[in-house]
Amino acid sequence: MIRTALLFLVLVLAPALIPSAAHAQIALGSPSWSQLTPQEKQVLAPLASDWNNLDAQRKQKWRGIAQRYPKMAPDEQQRIQQQMKSWAELTPQQRQVAREQYKSLRQLPPEKKDEVRQRWQEYQSLPPEQKRELATRSAPPPAPAGVKRSPAPALTPPAQGPATSDPARSR
Repeated sequence: MIRTALLFLVLVLAPALIPSAAHAQIALGSPSWSQLTPQEKQVLAPLASDWNNLDAQRKQKWRGIAQRYPKMAPDEQQRIQQQMKSWAELTPQQRQVAREQYKSLRQLPPEKKDEVRQRWQEYQSLPPEQKRELATRSAPPPAPAGVKRSPAPALTPPAQGPATSDPARSR
């Protein structure tokens, strides 16, 4: 009899308790913009318009950065702010491409990572007008599934002649 009564209470009360516990857990792990502290809002301001669309894992990542932010060097703070602004300006498709590229770069062997790092440094040393020119070029179409592309050509302009005479550009 007591056993039946306890079972009845558990069955009746458990569903009433579970939604509120689950809701509390979701709210803690995935706060809305209005639930952030003033300091978090100040640091994460570039993400404000997208904040409520981020998943809980990404929100926690950004909140962790906001917590460490006051201890960062000024140049690191500036870099973080610029990265957030750049990220916020990307379309959802561009963000997905960036995530996929990041994952593929992490899987490269060390020597390939060094090559990519070197090419990035070369790109960074280009004059702004050359960077703009590279940015306006259309990206090559995606390779068919299972087909690997050869590495992209170096980031140096052709020696002479029009772009069509450069065999690396005609691919």
